[in-house]
Amino acid sequence: MRVEDDGAQIFPGALDPAACLSIEQAVADLPRDVPGVRIGSAPALRGMLAVDGPIGRIAGSVLGPDARPVRAVLFDKTAVRNWALGWHQDRTIVVQRRGAVDGFGPWTVKAGLVQVEPPFALLERMVTIRVHLDPVDATNAPLRIVPGSHRLGRLPEASIAHVVEERGERLCRANRGDVWLYATPIVHGSRAADPPRRRRVLQIDYAAEDLPPPLRWQGLEAPPTNPIYRPAPTDRRQ
Repeated sequence: MRVEDDGAQIFPGALDPAACLSIEQAVADLPRDVPGVRIGSAPALRGMLAVDGPIGRIAGSVLGPDARPVRAVLFDKTAVRNWALGWHQDRTIVVQRRGAVDGFGPWTVKAGLVQVEPPFALLERMVTIRVHLDPVDATNAPLRIVPGSHRLGRLPEASIAHVVEERGERLCRANRGDVWLYATPIVHGSRAADPPRRRRVLQIDYAAEDLPPPLRWQGLEAPPTNPIYRPAPTDRRQ
């Protein structure tokens, strides 16, 4: 698959064992008894996520030299925390505070973070990176994507099942150290691992533009507390 055509692409072996270990050490103090947790300032990861780092460089290959991380979440599926998410498009961003700007809304606050649905065109100019810290075969909850669906615009939820049926799906298998890049609006989902086992993914959203004032990306600035992500049927992250 190629991101230009399909909306997703793998970069095999993008991170060597030392880099994977560095990521594990950087997130070692995050809560371990929850499915996912947002990563704040993460100074130990800053070099890797920057556009000249081994992870940010991949985002920059699509977005250009202004690419920067605007949200990062560590997802940790285990035998105890083994969830599934249905087909969906990611539609929200996290900002520092609410502001009245045409085209932005509705607004929500989740885990203490201000989230808003921006104009869909903004999401179409973003990419999402998934860094795999564990091998992911067909049974270990690989990301499922619908090739080409990133070019269909904002889809009514009632039509997503038809898009999946019409276009089919691909499984994003990975080895430790592989990195997947996908267009943020692509239709995607995941099943629970079967048999249940660990699957850690560091997921980072990248953008290459500022938000219209007074809005500002929350980015990787540390929030007041570590917001915990608890998947639910209507959630749009995984």
